[in-house]
Amino acid sequence: MRSRNDLLALFPDEVLERILQFITSDKDRNSVSLVCKTWNKVEADSRCSVFVGNCYSISPDRLIHRFHNVLSITLKGKPRFSDFDLLPRHWGAYALPWVEAFCRAYPHLEEIRLKRMTICDESLQMIARNLTHFKKLILTTCDGFSSGGLASIVKHCKLLECVDLSENKVEGLSGSWLNQFHGFSKSLVSLNLENIRDNLDYEILEELVGRCTMLDSLKLNRSISLTQMEGLLSKAPQLSELGTGSFAGELSADDISRIQRRFSTCQKLTQLSGFWEIGSGTLITVYPVCQSLISLDLSYCLIAPIDFIGLVSQCDNLQRLWILDSVGDSGLKAAALTCKGLKHLRVFPSEGDAVGVSEEGLMAISEGCSKLSSILYFCKQITNDAVISMSRGCPLLETFRLAIFNPIMLDPKTNQPMDEGFGAIVRNCQYLRRLSLSGMLTDKAFEYIGNFGKKLRRLSIAFAGGSNVGMQYVLHGCTSLQKLEIRDSPYGDEALLAGIDRYESMRSLWMSGCHVTMQGCRSLAAAKRGRLVVEVIKKESSVGKGAEDQVESVYVYRSIVGCRSDIPPFVIVL
Repeated sequence: MRSRNDLLALFPDEVLERILQFITSDKDRNSVSLVCKTWNKVEADSRCSVFVGNCYSISPDRLIHRFHNVLSITLKGKPRFSDFDLLPRHWGAYALPWVEAFCRAYPHLEEIRLKRMTICDESLQMIARNLTHFKKLILTTCDGFSSGGLASIVKHCKLLECVDLSENKVEGLSGSWLNQFHGFSKSLVSLNLENIRDNLDYEILEELVGRCTMLDSLKLNRSISLTQMEGLLSKAPQLSELGTGSFAGELSADDISRIQRRFSTCQKLTQLSGFWEIGSGTLITVYPVCQSLISLDLSYCLIAPIDFIGLVSQCDNLQRLWILDSVGDSGLKAAALTCKGLKHLRVFPSEGDAVGVSEEGLMAISEGCSKLSSILYFCKQITNDAVISMSRGCPLLETFRLAIFNPIMLDPKTNQPMDEGFGAIVRNCQYLRRLSLSGMLTDKAFEYIGNFGKKLRRLSIAFAGGSNVGMQYVLHGCTSLQKLEIRDSPYGDEALLAGIDRYESMRSLWMSGCHVTMQGCRSLAAAKRGRLVVEVIKKESSVGKGAEDQVESVYVYRSIVGCRSDIPPFVIVL
């Protein structure tokens, strides 16, 4: 009888390669690559798109050695808590070594996506000079570059389809770089300028938009007025996604009618964002497209409940809604009544004296939006009953992220911890993959999570927790866990060491503001399995001070290449 490997060897490589073209999931392709050496080679040779969740988990050379025909690369750098300034500047995640390797090995590379990385102008200029087939540059929460680097990209990449700049820290950026777009370029499909701080040159932008007849997505910053936006829409009625400019200013009745007519010509428009500032009576200009909207992002502007209710009541087909808590519980109740197909909801905190949202808004959503799969909810107070209601009313939840302004708040009605609410979420939401905790919690909540969160892949804990026992429940029970993020919680060495046998199967662990010591970190490093890297991160101001003290942050991650070469002075690798 032939062995399995013998049978697999009879399977022609050409046939297997054709089959693999239909497998797009990274997880599925990884599984295919483990079948045998032949399948591993064919899978690697046919892989066009590569995702690297941690830029230090592998080196550019190792990636290039395995994958030879990559057209699209996605790289993530710093851990997520760097968004909260918990990671010192100059920690790492530099894109230059990767870009140098790509330009050398992948001359036909078409797409680069970077998140939380430092990319310098030299890197952008290198892309522009060497990648003649380059089409898409997507930078999210990146820093280190300026308008000079962007000018190189838009000037030399003649096939450019997408420039997406989201929440980046950019030096010396101005709208003038837009005039460097290749004079005959008509290939642009997506242009995201929402987070550019300086004024955009409207005339240059208008000419570019008019020339690019395939433009499908355009996101503007606050420097573009309503009348200017109307002019851009006249050039691009084919848009399916629009990030508006500012809605500030007083409009006459004729102005409103004219802009409404312009929106009525945008029959493909399904996604709206922007709305940087909203003037009195200006929101009604978008009413003609509300019935077609599946996505509405109002997270950049304060909007009064009465204005939001008027708008959201027109949006019967909405699936994705991002808002500030200034809409109040009444706004959420209106959304729950209208948006029965809502799948993704984010309620962000607003500045100032807004009333905010509470358990009333959450319960309204749980009762009206049974298809909800993802929610991020910032609120001033919450009850166990509201969270339990969410778990029962929205059983399809994959992501539940709750942030209470008072992070150690008890249930305001019962004065009990929030254990039962989160216990209900992990019990009743069978598809739950991501969970963020907030409020007063005891070890009981973590026992629930360990017992019922078998499919949980990502857990974030901030200002919460009982004792080290709670973390033992999680690390021993959540067998699918990939990322664990903990900040300002009462966990120490015992909790850290509870995961010794788990960390190599996870992507990463982040702990900051806890009770972890250097001795605990050394014990983990001494007992670590194979490919684990343990980084102790100190504040730059504390470099050179005692090394035996309680550590500020520890970052544990899996890497097949070991310790990185660009270690700054405030990082100790054990």
